[in-house]
Amino acid sequence: MASNANSVNIESEKRGYHHGDLRSALVQAGLDLLKTRAPDAVSLREIARMAGVSATAVYRHFPDKQALLSALCDEGAEDLARLQQAAMAQAGGGRSGFDAVGRTYVRFALANPTLFRLMMTAPVDSCAPLAALGQDVLAKKILMDNIAALAPVEASQAEQRVFALRAWSIVHGLAMLMLDRQVPADDALIDAVVTSASVGVG
Repeated sequence: MASNANSVNIESEKRGYHHGDLRSALVQAGLDLLKTRAPDAVSLREIARMAGVSATAVYRHFPDKQALLSALCDEGAEDLARLQQAAMAQAGGGRSGFDAVGRTYVRFALANPTLFRLMMTAPVDSCAPLAALGQDVLAKKILMDNIAALAPVEASQAEQRVFALRAWSIVHGLAMLMLDRQVPADDALIDAVVTSASVGVG
């Protein structure tokens, strides 16, 4: 009987690999779990069950929970950057695009509160906040590129970094105030607060 059970598990894993990218399926399962529970309550065994594979299959991709949380943060950062790029393109770039990028940041936080908090507050050994990451992080690069394009031509690199930090502080502060229900999560309020004029560029 045990041999048959093992055979079923092996066949299930083979089917999973055959029909798609198991790692992506596991990450998606983790993202789905974060919609209803805190990161501490996410388990690799439950993710394996959701993906229809054994726990052994999960450990081939994620040796521990920290590795999974890091992958969830990476996916969140990539998703945020994709949304920001789309918003900037739809707004036509320039000052309007800059505003659209910032507003997308706030709306992403509201749509993904647990993932967003994980991305911003988890220890660096599990999920480095965007603040600690380098220029290779696309969401950060979008911000810096926009600042460089809109800042006064005489602005130094140090001044551009201040503009960027000011812009990030505004959108991040507003996102956290809304997530913590200190102010209403209102679209009109997001549009009113997040403007390039408040950053001093454009």
